[in-house]
Amino acid sequence: MTGLLAMFRRLEGPQTAGRGPAFWGLFALVLAVALAYPLFSDGYTVGNTVYFFVWVFIALSLCLIWGYGGSLSFGQTAFFGIAGYGYGILTINFGSAYGFTLVALVAAVAIAALFAVLLGYFMFFGRIAGVFLGIVTLAVTLMLERFMAQTAGPEWHIGTARLNGFNGMSAMPPLTIPWPGEPIVLFADVGLYYLVLGLLVFVYLALRILMNSSFGNVIVAIRENPERAEMLGYDIRKYQLITFVIGAALAGLSGVLYTVWGQYITPSSMGMTAAALPLIWVAVGGRSDLTSTVIGTLVVLAAFQALTIYGSQYALVFMGVLLVLTVLIAPNGLVLGVMNWLGRIATRLTQRAG
Repeated sequence: MTGLLAMFRRLEGPQTAGRGPAFWGLFALVLAVALAYPLFSDGYTVGNTVYFFVWVFIALSLCLIWGYGGSLSFGQTAFFGIAGYGYGILTINFGSAYGFTLVALVAAVAIAALFAVLLGYFMFFGRIAGVFLGIVTLAVTLMLERFMAQTAGPEWHIGTARLNGFNGMSAMPPLTIPWPGEPIVLFADVGLYYLVLGLLVFVYLALRILMNSSFGNVIVAIRENPERAEMLGYDIRKYQLITFVIGAALAGLSGVLYTVWGQYITPSSMGMTAAALPLIWVAVGGRSDLTSTVIGTLVVLAAFQALTIYGSQYALVFMGVLLVLTVLIAPNGLVLGVMNWLGRIATRLTQRAG
């Protein structure tokens, strides 16, 4: 019981913004609205909302690696694609009976994490850091994208699963949960919405606990001054590798959920544009905080989707301008800056009331 209480206390700490009854009251209110949302909307709109939630996982993975760990990675979409293709290959070959899609989900995330172990080991234990780490991860991502794009011929298959080149894989079964009488099939509707929302809340809270633990404090110390952290006896390579693998697993989870949502995955999900967009979401939100990353991702992604629908030729231009303005005006993140400003106002009001 004592250990459980200590774990819950780590929901608040120096590495995460938001604390006290006001923050958690607002959190509960937002969660209640999210839970009630399907009751006041149609299934199609709810299914489209899942799309926004899916991308938050990859944003949180980048927040962990880049914001807290200080390692700029363009490889999140590589892990996204690896897990997405992994889920497709497994489920097309073995089907969805007996809850195998859940097994495939876990296995696909594990494959992405294993790839991150191999890549991360050579990078961090090879002392690759700074801009060179970004170059290596970008090169790996683009190589995977180019390789998958040329697998259009009939010879490119794994079992019965055709890779289909640039057109990508499709027709993989949705998540299916075994249930007495009849299995529950989670199409892009209310059922999948609640599953993804539950996973998102769990991951968000788990990351808050992780970053406010001693592990999180060491990661931040490495970001601020790796030489000092190493002089204090910490094996910074090990901590960086673990952080990188956790981030890759989250990106892989995002890839699997995306594949489940749309029942397709294409090489373009690992392209240059796909690799750059999460960096913009996280930068605008505030890469050094989980809450601002979640808010920034949802807001910027909603704006990007609206522009894509009503003015597609300007969508990417808008994202580029937004990134430049963020770097010039609020390098720590626009959303995080607003959150800190509101926090200072609340503190002054409390002091005056006292």
